[in-house]
Amino acid sequence: MTEEIGFELERQQESWFGSWLRWCPTSLSLLREAEKAVLSNLKGSYRGHYVNVGCAIDKTESHIWTVSFNEESDNVPLVLLHGFGSGVGLWCLNFDSLSASRPVYAIDIIGFGRSSRPTFTKDPLEAEREFITSIELWRQKLALEQFILVGHSFGGFLAASYAIKHPERIRHLILADPWGFPERPLDVAERYKFPFWVKAVGAILQPFNPLFVVRTAGPWGPKLLQKARPDLIRKFSGMVKDAEEVIPSYLYHCNAQNPSGESAFHTLMAGFGWAKYPMIQRMDSLRKGMPMTLIYGSRSWVDRDPGFQIKYMRNDSYVNVQVIPGAGHHVYADKAEIFNNLINNIGKHVDDGTLPALAPDLPTENTEENQDDVGMSFSKIINVRNDNLRDETTVQVDMNVSAEELD
Repeated sequence: MTEEIGFELERQQESWFGSWLRWCPTSLSLLREAEKAVLSNLKGSYRGHYVNVGCAIDKTESHIWTVSFNEESDNVPLVLLHGFGSGVGLWCLNFDSLSASRPVYAIDIIGFGRSSRPTFTKDPLEAEREFITSIELWRQKLALEQFILVGHSFGGFLAASYAIKHPERIRHLILADPWGFPERPLDVAERYKFPFWVKAVGAILQPFNPLFVVRTAGPWGPKLLQKARPDLIRKFSGMVKDAEEVIPSYLYHCNAQNPSGESAFHTLMAGFGWAKYPMIQRMDSLRKGMPMTLIYGSRSWVDRDPGFQIKYMRNDSYVNVQVIPGAGHHVYADKAEIFNNLINNIGKHVDDGTLPALAPDLPTENTEENQDDVGMSFSKIINVRNDNLRDETTVQVDMNVSAEELD
């Protein structure tokens, strides 16, 4: 789809959502400009385009916004799925490195970012299927036969679900701090000693979409997000010009639009930290022999125990679990160089038809801080995490690791 047709698509969506956008100082054209500001920091060139996936979800045509790099390369392509409330722009610290030797495709998951925002079903398994169908239709339109699939957070949940449904397409599955894998503990209230006011706020907010506060704040939304996410701004400040303005602006315009994908995520979740149908229960359905790497941040709130459970469950398949010291939930940005080296090393082995060396099995118990609940407060809902937490005493990746040393 040409950029001009894309502008027309965005204009039509803005007209449909016009009354809300008059309260929120946002528009799809402002989101487009915010994305351009983020991606202007890249050294390499890229192509941005819409891919028509037809009536993948409801009765209207949907389009998936796609940015692609180095499409002429003959090496195995890499496909990136972002996390909840995000978009292609937050991969800006990774694109140049990851696309140096292979094609890279990053999409705004349908319902998020610049992609269409259709109405999902309210049934969690059906909504998950709609996400996966849209990704498969996107793949068909681009004629990608096989690829390395990388998913972060909610994107990791969808990547695993896609790999179960379409295993023949995946050369290596990479899950970065994936959401929705562990089962929700039955004793949540006992395990996490919440004050009464936290329980009350949680009960009030439970029926609402996770980021509704950003939209109901109207014209104060951008400043609210800027104040709430100083940690995320710091991750990009060394590489993104004017990050203190550009990053919160991009995040705001991603999440102040029609909350289509956010509503679907709300349908899938059982408390913000858990899925109604946890992925750990379905990993025995993943094709035997599919290579799989899980990458966690040592300071992340995401429970990494399922990664090791999967490794033991799939002892007849390649499963590598890497824990990056000093990284939080946004592991791809916290330690971008280490993350990029890990992905590039996997890509090199995929091209050669080999597998990287496995990380050693080390104790991985999470501290009490890292087991903190993620489903109650607004700061947790938008993934705020204090990155000054102490590191674990045992880690699995040398902070100065190079791609060569990972062989």
